[in-house]
Amino acid sequence: MDSLSNVPEYSVGDLAGAIKGVLRENFGRVRVRGEITECKRYPSGHIYLSIKDSEAKLEAVVWKMTVRNLAITPENGIEIVATGRIDTYADRSKYQLVIEALEYAGEGALLAAIEKLRVKLLAEGLFAPERKRGFPTIPARIGVITSEKGAVIQDIRTTIARRFPRPILLWPVPVQGQGAAEKITQAIQAMGALPPGLRPDLLIIARGGGSLEDLAAFNDEALVRAAAACPIPVISAIGHETDTTLLDFAADRRAPTPTAAAEMAVPPRMELLADLLQRAGRLHHGMQAGLQTRRLGLERAARALPAMPDQLAQLRQRLDDRAERLRQAMLGQLASRGAALGRLGLPHPREGVAARHAQLKMLGNRLQAGWAAAQMKRGAAPALGRFSAAPIAALLRQRATELAGQAARLESVSYVAVLARGFALVQAPGGKAITRAAQARAGAAITLTFADGKVAARVQKREDDGAQGSLL
Repeated sequence: MDSLSNVPEYSVGDLAGAIKGVLRENFGRVRVRGEITECKRYPSGHIYLSIKDSEAKLEAVVWKMTVRNLAITPENGIEIVATGRIDTYADRSKYQLVIEALEYAGEGALLAAIEKLRVKLLAEGLFAPERKRGFPTIPARIGVITSEKGAVIQDIRTTIARRFPRPILLWPVPVQGQGAAEKITQAIQAMGALPPGLRPDLLIIARGGGSLEDLAAFNDEALVRAAAACPIPVISAIGHETDTTLLDFAADRRAPTPTAAAEMAVPPRMELLADLLQRAGRLHHGMQAGLQTRRLGLERAARALPAMPDQLAQLRQRLDDRAERLRQAMLGQLASRGAALGRLGLPHPREGVAARHAQLKMLGNRLQAGWAAAQMKRGAAPALGRFSAAPIAALLRQRATELAGQAARLESVSYVAVLARGFALVQAPGGKAITRAAQARAGAAITLTFADGKVAARVQKREDDGAQGSLL
């Protein structure tokens, strides 16, 4: 009983605190290697998981503030090395690893994780060939996402300036290390969201060579999805020719090096000029050959046509022949009709004219007799031997004199006399006189009447809006 009294007594809380202190003192920072299992993200943003191997299992937690800084995303089945500290959870009397950093456990595990993600994205159709887009032959502007320091951006600028100078829009980003994948993803999305006037026609994502861990950012799932969804055609130029990342599969084209990406982006200007000159020569030769062919065809067609003077001479002769035949036919018809009238016993028209003349003379005599009788009733009977048609002739002369006077007065107010002095009468198509320039519409047809005839004209407008005529 005395031996038990020497054992110190703890409360539950004190014992839990003492154990926590021992664990923190001895396992304040550890690295644990194993396979992730039971991985679950809670609504709070924390991730709870277990790390196991063939002998044991260790529970672990990644707090919300640490999740965003992890180099890899925790998933079940991947082998990792977790760095953190051992802590206790007193409510359940258990200990756990509070993870501060995660990395793949060796190159084999990293390759396995990349291959697993590749198969997943391939099944979604993210790498399908029909999704690949073409590039403009001569882009107006080229976007580049890479580090602003180092040889990559200089090689791209030098190559583009040498081949075909184009404006370059650089979006500087870190290309490896913690947070690089997130910043590159944001740069891709920002480039695609630029307004049309500023958005580049082509996007190059580039970095130099490195180890598999150095290129890990370009195997990030969010980055790969952002490149596939980018509205701008993308060239992936990551590492050297032997390096391959998941970005290479999602991009519209893969370049073995950043310099090769710049060569893909723009054509060689001198080769374009040479090709243009060659095409111009071929076009000129083709046009000349076509014109020569058509000229020969036209000449052959012209030789096959009859001579126009001969054709006109024949037509004139045919017209004269038809006119003479028509005249002879008309004379024949008149003779035939005259003979037919003679056979009918009808009087000749001259006889009718003579009869009408005799009748007119008789009526004239009766008119004179009536006039003489009227004179005798007035008491001014003329001498028998002096009766003649003189009074009627005098009356006619009087009326003629009066008519000449009226005609003279009418002519004095007639516009015809005005025309003779150099003026002209302007009339609309309906014959209405146009007396003011405002009545003449631009483009209207008018008639100008001069003393010796008429002329057709059309109204134009002067700069001062006055009417002006032009002969048709």
